[in-house]
Amino acid sequence: MADALAVRQARHGDARAIFALSSEMATSYLVEWDSFDRSLSAILGTPGAHLLVAASSGPPRGYLLGFTHPTFFANGPVGRVEEIAVHPGSRRQGVGAALMAAFEDAARSDGCRVSALATRRAASFYRALGYTANAEYFSKQLLNP
Repeated sequence: MADALAVRQARHGDARAIFALSSEMATSYLVEWDSFDRSLSAILGTPGAHLLVAASSGPPRGYLLGFTHPTFFANGPVGRVEEIAVHPGSRRQGVGAALMAAFEDAARSDGCRVSALATRRAASFYRALGYTANAEYFSKQLLNP
């Protein structure tokens, strides 16, 4: 029998597993350990930052990084998923859905009215979770990588 999947807040001890997953997920950037390590420390200490991991008995099988923050347009706070990654061997096993549900619960607890994300992949996954496409996403490089 497989161990039950649990979603929890990430800890510093999850760093190597999250780094490996983020490196695999990134398509536009090369994830560098020093930058990752600095960001992890900042994220773990930031109110409104939600770094979640999904794990059973071994290392995390996936992670989600999201933030909640106040807005004007939604008449209250919104939740924004910045990153989500699931180990290739754990896909289509409910890991991503569990991470998204846990973030939505956290965002709801933070008073959020909306949960949103930008993605070029997995549109059918997000539609199955009740998300709709309603904007075009733009970005601009501000510093050279």
